[in-house]
Amino acid sequence: MKKYVIIGGSSGIGLQLVKQLAQDDNEVVATYFKNKPDKQIENTTYHYLDVTEENPGFEFFPDNLDGLVYCPGSINLRPFHRLKPESFLEDYKLQVLGAVKIIQAALPALKRADNASVVLFSTVAVQRGFIFHTQVAASKGAIEGLTRSLAAELAPGVRVNCIAPSLTDTPLAEALLNTNEKRESNANRHPLKRLGEVSDMAHMAQFLLSEKSGWISGQVLHVDGGMSALKV
Repeated sequence: MKKYVIIGGSSGIGLQLVKQLAQDDNEVVATYFKNKPDKQIENTTYHYLDVTEENPGFEFFPDNLDGLVYCPGSINLRPFHRLKPESFLEDYKLQVLGAVKIIQAALPALKRADNASVVLFSTVAVQRGFIFHTQVAASKGAIEGLTRSLAAELAPGVRVNCIAPSLTDTPLAEALLNTNEKRESNANRHPLKRLGEVSDMAHMAQFLLSEKSGWISGQVLHVDGGMSALKV
């Protein structure tokens, strides 16, 4: 039985990943912030965690850890001239410093495992460059840099990879997908002509946690319906 920690495992991609890992008889420790799960998932324990706190408690981390996934994020799409520096800082605290705190706290447990894996999340907007995406792309660009540098520093014992999705049907993206017209328009922007689903991202994350990806580290994998590479 493998042991995994999923930060932000109570909704969207994180929740789907928790369910998949638990169904494969792994031991899963997951955290929630706003959305406490309504019912218990087999092989899973949930703990409240605010990653933006200065000194959050991590006493619930296992002593031995095979994998860690950091899911918290935000989508704040506004024209650049309307953004305040404080908004960039808030995103950075959530998406970058939060991940740094978690990885540092989990590192001793990860190093005790055989071929442990860390999975982070970026966005296709870092590579492509979309209007109104400066705030989210700035923080996620830092995540991609962290992924590569940390993968080099922690090799060979701990692998570090990053998933860069395009627009995915999650509660976080609800405002962008709250009408049929928005859903159809956003789906058609992608070469594969559909929106991302939580299972698309969760399956990739589960692969990166597994021994099947044992020779992959320092990569940013684009699970984005062809958005980053294709023009059709």
